[in-house]
Amino acid sequence: MAEFTLERTPLRARTRAALAQPLLRQNLRRVTDRFMQVRAAAFAQLADAEALRATARALRARTLARLPELLEQFADRLLASGAHVHWASDAASARRYIGQVAARHGARKVVKSKSMASEEIGLNRYLEGLGVQVVETDLGEWIIQLADEMPSHILAPAIHKDRRQIAALFGQVAGSPLPEEPARLTAFARARLREEFLSADMGISGVNFGVAASGSLVLVTNEGNGRLVTSLPRVHVAVMGMERLVADLAELDVLLALLARSATGQPLSCYTSIITGPRRPEEADGPEELHVVILDNGRSALLGSEFQEALHCIRCGACLNVCPVYRQIGGHAYGWVYSGPIGAVLTPLLLPASAAAQELPSASSLCGACWQACPVGIPLQDLLLALRRRRPPEGATERLAWRAWARLWASPRLYRWSLRALHALAPLARLPGVGRLPLVSRWATGRALPPLPSRGFRDWWRENG
Repeated sequence: MAEFTLERTPLRARTRAALAQPLLRQNLRRVTDRFMQVRAAAFAQLADAEALRATARALRARTLARLPELLEQFADRLLASGAHVHWASDAASARRYIGQVAARHGARKVVKSKSMASEEIGLNRYLEGLGVQVVETDLGEWIIQLADEMPSHILAPAIHKDRRQIAALFGQVAGSPLPEEPARLTAFARARLREEFLSADMGISGVNFGVAASGSLVLVTNEGNGRLVTSLPRVHVAVMGMERLVADLAELDVLLALLARSATGQPLSCYTSIITGPRRPEEADGPEELHVVILDNGRSALLGSEFQEALHCIRCGACLNVCPVYRQIGGHAYGWVYSGPIGAVLTPLLLPASAAAQELPSASSLCGACWQACPVGIPLQDLLLALRRRRPPEGATERLAWRAWARLWASPRLYRWSLRALHALAPLARLPGVGRLPLVSRWATGRALPPLPSRGFRDWWRENG
């Protein structure tokens, strides 16, 4: 399976390639429309959804304010329960530790539950390089593993594929054509994956939430594979972003009430598993060893910064479903494992040295739909604007243009003059060839100039105010 480093193809080229695929846009529209419908219905059942969102946002802020203390408490509880803890400063440290655990146990086959953190660190390719077979067992993750692709959505990795494409992919595995019926395709996946669970030496999962008070790991899934991965193999390794903590079960209750509703429109996911330590002597099921990898990988640099709220994210995927940009281009155009508005924020923050990553905040209309959908109220449009401000202008022409604009609009008199001039010159913008001018061409590509009113608001206000 490919290691997913950030794409170096320019963002505009990736978006053009995505827009040239009508089937991709059709698949995205169908599924994201459904996600939005069920989310709206689920939130309508709450007595005061906005109050719950405000509470969740306050809890996430309080957790991050106490993060060092809570992480220490969490690690102490894990150790007391018999688990092992590894503090991974970066992706390489996390990969290396997991590889050492696999080597120590002679693991030849690893089964995985869905984990964006493991995608972030490029774990699959690393383990395969050590001679370890890696099998994704979440249905969507298995589909994209077979297709050698990265996830297209935080919640639904294979959202960009329809049943015909999946049937063709599974047919290659089966060696013969398969029917396009979803139930038959799911049954085929279940039959192929069941033996993988039984023969695996190690299981790897993500962590939706870690409970500091008890050292518990919380996994939220809609498939039974999560429980099989964490209980059948003799070793379980969990990879957790350091920010994915709650102080106690009361805080967990608030976030669980929002996570499933925002993600799939359910009051609660089909499987909510709480794991506390490895198997005890009197227990029949569970791993002999539990290893928890607590991943930093750039997160600690965000604490106390203007971007700290990006760490509030609970990975529901709601911002992707409502984003007009994501709904047209899909996840792969973002170039890394995190897509949509949250990906356009997280990617440049977690990959600050990548010039390609700094393009992503431009992949937004700043409409604010993502903030309205976010269950913990992350002001994603503000974070995107802040990231745009950090990116230097491209070339001397752009720098001069922005300086001239700033000076012009810093003066009330010149501001009013520029608006009058804009109305006077607006008809010229529709002339052929204007969109190819040096200062206009990049903005004009793919855009249509909206009609301007016959007079400005200030003129109307003077007459009617």
